[in-house]
Amino acid sequence: MSANKCVVVTGASSGLGSHIAKMVAAKGWTPVLVARSEDKLQHLQNEIKHDFQIQAPYYRLDVQDVVDVERVFNRIEREVGPIDVLVNNAGYGIFEYFLEADMEDVKGMFDTNVVGLMACTKAVLPEMMNRKSGHIINIASQAAKLATVKGSVYAATKHAVLGFSNSLRLETKDHGIVVTTVNPGPIQTNFFKIADKTGEYEKNIEKWLLEPVDVARKVTKAIERPVREVNMPGWMEIGSKLYQLAPSIVEKLGKKAFSQK
Repeated sequence: MSANKCVVVTGASSGLGSHIAKMVAAKGWTPVLVARSEDKLQHLQNEIKHDFQIQAPYYRLDVQDVVDVERVFNRIEREVGPIDVLVNNAGYGIFEYFLEADMEDVKGMFDTNVVGLMACTKAVLPEMMNRKSGHIINIASQAAKLATVKGSVYAATKHAVLGFSNSLRLETKDHGIVVTTVNPGPIQTNFFKIADKTGEYEKNIEKWLLEPVDVARKVTKAIERPVREVNMPGWMEIGSKLYQLAPSIVEKLGKKAFSQK
């Protein structure tokens, strides 16, 4: 990869994505900001320029629109240059019992969290494979390994991201491309304003929430020193590993924790 890495961050306008973009800029790399809200993107671009003296090009994109994904990524490669790193961060969740889920919400989560992520990945792969260099970072979740009550659809999307990432890693390993999956627990962001409108879940797990700056720091470190997975917090990753070994026992012992929503 070049010293001045070109790092595309989807879902960059707020939350974890904006923190990742800022840390990329702090390294002297070029963050390319991608999200739906042009106003927020422009604000972040100005903030990065003021704080880090780095130009951060931005592109408005809804990753659900797979046709527009291809168009936008072609523009990025044409106007900014080869993409060294793609951080697939765009995504959202809605926490509710599956019986009560609206199928439009189900489709929306899959279209953004899974299909949109795949479309962005497919858009950058040809050029990366030609160069035999590139890094795909997919923001999944501990929910990809340990599902909970009211998280059926969200967990299903993140299971899909993890499975996709693991297969993609095998498919691209001989082409100089690295695939990293980031599996954080709940993060203190606006995610919960959509996921849990009651506010009860966020209140119940407040003491366990990760700071977005800490997760962003781990992602940035993974860009410098690529790894297979980033899992945090550590105790939750231990829980997910125990779950793989003895799911029935963990579900029985952790019944209360699994029903915090």
